[in-house]
Amino acid sequence: MTEEIEDKDENQLPVEGEIEVGTLKAEMAALQKQNEEYLDSLQRERASFANYKRRIDLDNASYAERLLAEHVKFFLPVVDDLERSLQHRPEDPDCAGWIAGVELILQKLLKSLEAKDVRPLDLKPGDNFDPNTQEAVTHEENDTYTDGQIIEVVQTGYKIKDRVIRPALVRVAK
Repeated sequence: MTEEIEDKDENQLPVEGEIEVGTLKAEMAALQKQNEEYLDSLQRERASFANYKRRIDLDNASYAERLLAEHVKFFLPVVDDLERSLQHRPEDPDCAGWIAGVELILQKLLKSLEAKDVRPLDLKPGDNFDPNTQEAVTHEENDTYTDGQIIEVVQTGYKIKDRVIRPALVRVAK
Protein backbone atom coordinates (compact mmCIF):
# COMPACT_ATOMS: atom_id res chain seq x y z
CA MET A 1 0.00 0.00 0.00
CA THR A 2 2.84 2.35 0.61
CA GLU A 3 3.94 1.64 -2.90
CA GLU A 4 0.63 2.87 -4.27
CA ILE A 5 1.02 6.17 -2.47
CA GLU A 6 4.57 6.55 -3.66
CA ASP A 7 3.54 5.85 -7.23
CA LYS A 8 1.08 8.76 -7.29
CA ASP A 9 2.35 12.18 -8.31
CA GLU A 10 3.28 14.18 -5.24
CA ASN A 11 1.68 17.37 -6.64
CA GLN A 12 -1.58 15.64 -7.29
CA LEU A 13 -3.97 15.75 -4.36
CA PRO A 14 -7.02 13.66 -3.93
CA VAL A 15 -10.26 15.05 -5.32
CA GLU A 16 -11.54 15.77 -1.82
CA GLY A 17 -8.42 17.87 -1.15
CA GLU A 18 -8.95 19.86 -4.34
CA ILE A 19 -12.41 20.80 -3.18
CA GLU A 20 -11.05 21.88 0.19
CA VAL A 21 -8.30 24.01 -1.40
CA GLY A 22 -10.82 25.67 -3.71
CA THR A 23 -13.11 26.37 -0.81
CA LEU A 24 -10.24 27.76 1.24
CA LYS A 25 -9.11 29.98 -1.65
CA ALA A 26 -12.64 31.32 -2.04
CA GLU A 27 -12.91 31.95 1.68
CA MET A 28 -9.50 33.64 1.65
CA ALA A 29 -10.56 35.90 -1.24
CA ALA A 30 -13.78 36.78 0.59
CA LEU A 31 -11.85 37.52 3.78
CA GLN A 32 -9.34 39.67 1.86
CA LYS A 33 -12.21 41.63 0.34
CA GLN A 34 -13.82 42.02 3.78
CA ASN A 35 -10.42 43.10 5.16
CA GLU A 36 -10.13 45.77 2.45
CA GLU A 37 -13.65 46.99 3.25
CA TYR A 38 -12.83 47.18 6.96
CA LEU A 39 -9.58 49.01 6.22
CA ASP A 40 -11.40 51.47 3.95
CA SER A 41 -14.07 52.00 6.60
CA LEU A 42 -11.43 52.54 9.29
CA GLN A 43 -9.57 55.06 7.16
CA ARG A 44 -12.79 56.95 6.46
CA GLU A 45 -13.66 57.01 10.17
CA ARG A 46 -10.18 58.25 11.06
CA ALA A 47 -10.46 61.03 8.48
CA SER A 48 -13.94 61.88 9.73
CA PHE A 49 -12.69 62.02 13.32
CA ALA A 50 -9.71 64.19 12.34
CA ASN A 51 -12.11 66.61 10.60
CA TYR A 52 -14.40 66.58 13.63
CA LYS A 53 -11.48 67.28 15.96
CA ARG A 54 -10.24 70.12 13.74
CA ARG A 55 -13.76 71.61 13.64
CA ILE A 56 -14.10 71.37 17.43
CA ASP A 57 -10.67 73.01 17.88
CA LEU A 58 -11.72 75.88 15.59
CA ASP A 59 -15.03 76.24 17.42
CA ASN A 60 -13.25 76.32 20.78
CA ALA A 61 -10.75 78.92 19.54
CA SER A 62 -13.61 81.04 18.19
CA TYR A 63 -15.49 80.71 21.48
CA ALA A 64 -12.39 81.70 23.46
CA GLU A 65 -11.92 84.73 21.20
CA ARG A 66 -15.56 85.79 21.71
CA LEU A 67 -15.18 85.44 25.49
CA LEU A 68 -12.00 87.49 25.43
CA ALA A 69 -13.77 90.16 23.38
CA GLU A 70 -16.60 90.34 25.92
CA HIS A 71 -14.12 90.75 28.79
CA VAL A 72 -12.02 93.30 26.92
CA LYS A 73 -15.08 95.44 26.10
CA PHE A 74 -15.51 95.89 29.83
CA PHE A 75 -12.13 97.69 30.08
CA LEU A 76 -12.32 99.81 26.92
CA PRO A 77 -14.28 102.65 28.60
CA VAL A 78 -11.47 102.85 31.18
CA VAL A 79 -8.94 103.25 28.36
CA ASP A 80 -11.15 105.94 26.81
CA ASP A 81 -11.36 107.83 30.11
CA LEU A 82 -7.61 107.69 30.63
CA GLU A 83 -6.99 108.95 27.10
CA ARG A 84 -9.50 111.79 27.57
CA SER A 85 -7.89 112.75 30.88
CA LEU A 86 -4.51 113.00 29.15
CA GLN A 87 -5.98 115.12 26.35
CA HIS A 88 -7.09 117.62 28.98
CA ARG A 89 -4.06 117.47 31.22
CA PRO A 90 -3.50 120.43 33.50
CA GLU A 91 -0.67 122.83 32.72
CA ASP A 92 0.31 123.13 36.37
CA PRO A 93 3.90 121.86 36.88
CA ASP A 94 2.84 120.42 40.25
CA CYS A 95 0.68 117.90 38.35
CA ALA A 96 3.59 116.47 36.35
CA GLY A 97 3.88 113.44 38.65
CA TRP A 98 0.15 112.79 38.41
CA ILE A 99 0.21 113.07 34.61
CA ALA A 100 3.19 110.69 34.38
CA GLY A 101 1.33 108.21 36.60
CA VAL A 102 -1.80 108.32 34.43
CA GLU A 103 0.34 107.86 31.29
CA LEU A 104 2.03 104.82 32.85
CA ILE A 105 -1.31 103.29 33.84
CA LEU A 106 -2.64 103.80 30.31
CA GLN A 107 0.50 102.30 28.75
CA LYS A 108 0.35 99.31 31.09
CA LEU A 109 -3.30 98.70 30.27
CA LEU A 110 -2.64 98.99 26.52
CA LYS A 111 0.32 96.57 26.76
CA SER A 112 -1.86 94.10 28.67
CA LEU A 113 -4.49 94.29 25.94
CA GLU A 114 -1.84 93.99 23.24
CA ALA A 115 -0.53 90.81 24.91
CA LYS A 116 -3.97 89.31 24.18
CA ASP A 117 -3.83 90.48 20.51
CA VAL A 118 -6.19 93.39 21.20
CA ARG A 119 -5.11 96.37 19.13
CA PRO A 120 -6.61 99.78 18.42
CA LEU A 121 -7.78 100.47 14.88
CA ASP A 122 -5.19 102.70 13.21
CA LEU A 123 -7.28 105.62 11.95
CA LYS A 124 -6.49 109.26 11.41
CA PRO A 125 -8.21 112.25 9.83
CA GLY A 126 -8.11 112.02 6.05
CA ASP A 127 -8.53 108.22 5.92
CA ASN A 128 -11.50 106.94 3.96
CA PHE A 129 -14.59 105.89 5.90
CA ASP A 130 -15.06 102.11 6.14
CA PRO A 131 -18.44 100.98 7.51
CA ASN A 132 -16.94 97.56 8.37
CA THR A 133 -14.67 99.02 11.05
CA GLN A 134 -16.15 102.44 11.74
CA GLU A 135 -19.42 103.99 12.77
CA ALA A 136 -20.22 107.48 11.53
CA VAL A 137 -21.42 109.76 14.30
CA THR A 138 -22.00 112.69 11.94
CA HIS A 139 -21.82 113.48 8.23
CA GLU A 140 -20.89 117.14 7.85
CA GLU A 141 -19.74 119.62 5.26
CA ASN A 142 -16.00 120.25 5.41
CA ASP A 143 -13.68 122.30 3.23
CA THR A 144 -10.53 120.42 4.26
CA TYR A 145 -11.68 116.85 3.56
CA THR A 146 -13.45 115.31 0.57
CA ASP A 147 -16.63 113.27 0.62
CA GLY A 148 -16.21 110.04 2.63
CA GLN A 149 -13.03 111.03 4.48
CA ILE A 150 -12.72 110.95 8.25
CA ILE A 151 -12.68 114.40 9.86
CA GLU A 152 -12.07 113.24 13.42
CA VAL A 153 -11.89 110.00 15.38
CA VAL A 154 -14.29 110.54 18.30
CA GLN A 155 -13.71 107.15 19.94
CA THR A 156 -10.99 104.62 19.15
CA GLY A 157 -12.08 101.26 17.77
CA TYR A 158 -10.45 97.96 18.72
CA LYS A 159 -9.94 94.57 17.15
CA ILE A 160 -8.75 91.13 18.22
CA LYS A 161 -6.65 89.73 15.38
CA ASP A 162 -8.83 90.61 12.37
CA ARG A 163 -12.16 90.74 14.19
CA VAL A 164 -13.50 94.18 15.17
CA ILE A 165 -14.76 94.12 18.76
CA ARG A 166 -15.68 97.78 18.88
CA PRO A 167 -15.98 100.00 15.79
CA ALA A 168 -14.39 103.42 15.85
CA LEU A 169 -16.76 106.38 16.18
CA VAL A 170 -15.86 108.96 13.55
CA ARG A 171 -17.02 112.23 12.05
CA VAL A 172 -17.22 111.96 8.25
CA ALA A 173 -17.10 114.64 5.57
CA LYS A 174 -19.80 114.85 2.95
